[in-house]
Amino acid sequence: MTHLDLHCHTNCSDGKLSPLELVNLAVENNITHLAITDHDTVAAHHQLASVDDLGLSLISGIELSAQWSKVGVHIVGLNIDINSDAMVHAEAYQSKVRLQRLERIAYKLHKRGFDNILAGAQQEAGINQVGRPHIARYMVKQGMVKSVSAAFDKYLGAGKVGDVSSLWPSMQEIVEWILGAGGIAVLAHPGRYNMTRSKRIRMIEAFAEAGGQALEVCTGNQPHGMSEDLANICERYDLMASVGSDFHSPDYPWVKLGKYPRLPARCRPVWEQF
Repeated sequence: MTHLDLHCHTNCSDGKLSPLELVNLAVENNITHLAITDHDTVAAHHQLASVDDLGLSLISGIELSAQWSKVGVHIVGLNIDINSDAMVHAEAYQSKVRLQRLERIAYKLHKRGFDNILAGAQQEAGINQVGRPHIARYMVKQGMVKSVSAAFDKYLGAGKVGDVSSLWPSMQEIVEWILGAGGIAVLAHPGRYNMTRSKRIRMIEAFAEAGGQALEVCTGNQPHGMSEDLANICERYDLMASVGSDFHSPDYPWVKLGKYPRLPARCRPVWEQF
C-alpha cells in the first residue's frame, strides 16, 4: 500500500532530524514515498544522493518562501531538478533574503531589549538555512523566553514584531522558479494562514493564475473540515491535491510524520504526475 508524506523538514532548515534520520523514521512508519521539503534549500537531497538504499522512494522537494498581499506564504516544489539553473538561483536568492530578514528581525528585537540575536541565531543554524526557529532556540538558551512556543507567541509569530515577510519574492516569481526546475508548484497548508475564507480563496485564485498546479489539501494539525473545503476549491480552480504532515521534530507530538487527514476521493492526487 502506498503511504506518502510530501511535506517535511530536516535540520538543513528548521527541522530537528538529519536527512538520514528523517528517512529512517519514515521507513519505521511504513512511508513508501517521502518528499523532503526544507525551507529554501535542497541540501538534504544532496546529502542523501550518496546513500545506495534508502528503503523508500525519495521525491526531490523544497519549500520556498513568498509573499502575497503583504502576507508571507509558502510554496512547495515537488519533483524538481535540484541541480537546475532555476533551483540554484532560487537557493542563492532566498539565502540572501533570509540573512537580510534576520538582520531586520534582530534590529527590531534589539529595540525591545534583546541583544546578540543575529550572531546567536546564526550560531544555532550553523551551516544550515537560518530562520525564526533558530532565533527562538537562541532566546530560550539565553533565558529571554521560557520556550520556543513562547518566543513565537510573543515576538516571532504572525503579526508580531519579528514577523517580517516583505522581503520575500512574489508568489508569481516562486512559481516560475519551480516550473523552471521542472517541478510541480504546491501552495502549502492554505488553511493555516491567518486570513478569512474569502481572502484565502483570493490567494488560491492568484496562485492558480500564476501557474500554480496544486494545493496541499491535507496537512498535519489541520482545522477540522478544512480538507473538504480545500477539495472543493481544488475543483473550482482545476488544481491537483497534495498531502503532507509538515513534520519538523519528534518533540512536537501534534504533528507526526506521515499523519494527516484522509484525502477526499474526488481530488486528483499530485503524485500521479511523478
